[in-house]
Amino acid sequence: MSRYLDAASGTPLRPGARRALEAAIERGWADPSRLHRPGRVARQLLDAARASVAERLGALPQEVTFTGSHAEALHLAVLGLSRGRAGVGAGVVASAVEHSAVLRAADWVSGPDGPVLVPVDPQARLDLEAFATAVAAPGVALACVQQANGEVGTLQPVAAAHAAARAAGVPLVVDAGPALGHVAPAATWDVLAGAAHTWGGPAGVGVLAVRTGVRWRSPLPTDEAGRRAGTPDVPAIVAAATALEEATAELAASAAQQHALVAQLRRALPQLADDVVVLGPDEERLPHLVAATVLYADGEVLVGALDRAGFAVSSGSACTADTRRPSHVLAAMGAITHGNLRVSLPPGTTGDDTDALLAALPAAIAAARDAGLRAARP
Repeated sequence: MSRYLDAASGTPLRPGARRALEAAIERGWADPSRLHRPGRVARQLLDAARASVAERLGALPQEVTFTGSHAEALHLAVLGLSRGRAGVGAGVVASAVEHSAVLRAADWVSGPDGPVLVPVDPQARLDLEAFATAVAAPGVALACVQQANGEVGTLQPVAAAHAAARAAGVPLVVDAGPALGHVAPAATWDVLAGAAHTWGGPAGVGVLAVRTGVRWRSPLPTDEAGRRAGTPDVPAIVAAATALEEATAELAASAAQQHALVAQLRRALPQLADDVVVLGPDEERLPHLVAATVLYADGEVLVGALDRAGFAVSSGSACTADTRRPSHVLAAMGAITHGNLRVSLPPGTTGDDTDALLAALPAAIAAARDAGLRAARP
């Protein structure tokens, strides 16, 4: 039996979202910018989806734009603020554990010294004092703080970071990608980015929200209404909005269940084998995610061993797993950067699933360590 436990990389499409997608394919296939009847139907569906997502983010509909991915939303957030505040300076402040899309965009727009990366503690939590000092420096155009870390699950002090940025007159980008659909959305932000595939919507739909009055200017050509150019994928957007509605409605119950299952995993993992270290905090974390370092084992080899045993898990975050470079998140935490295992629970995960994983892990860890020993022999 195959068990999918990699929700942080992508959550299976929710049943309601699937039905909404199929219905919208039938009714919302036309270009929503056209004035004929099929176009008007597509526009109604698009406007309703935008209003639904905005309501759940605590935003106005006109503040929400749909993008093609989470990474695109993050790029537009950083590049658009940099362009809108070019007269202030080119400085970018970001936590050292931000999504790689944020860090790459910040590298692109910041001055010759690059962005200021604010350190985190061993639990990956932002150093607020250092952050407040950094955003108060002259020439800072924007700051970036994730709502939660997608690799180890740490919830960040977004409200306090936003207060510090506001006191310095600096707009704050909040990456809500790992958090939306799993915890309540951050209430304090100037620009927010998210991704439908993490809350049970289809891949290929990102969300960018920009508060009215924030000096953000698109770094790309826009359409006549000032929005992202191109014909939107209305059926996918409708499905994304429906999935967020479902996830929000189920949030309290699903979070409580997942917290309990993850707490069990956090207690049990260090007991399965020697030198297994659980990462991130016990509290103030995402409810559905647990990460650990398995010493003397290659993380990708361990993932392969578990895949053969019928479990889909990951090593590191989705934004770094396709490279062989060490995780910048683990490095910033001062943690060992190899042998990483991440388990993230999709909706519907049961105790039977986590019990089965725990039963399979000792053999998988032993196999991964044996593979490492064989590779090290001359």
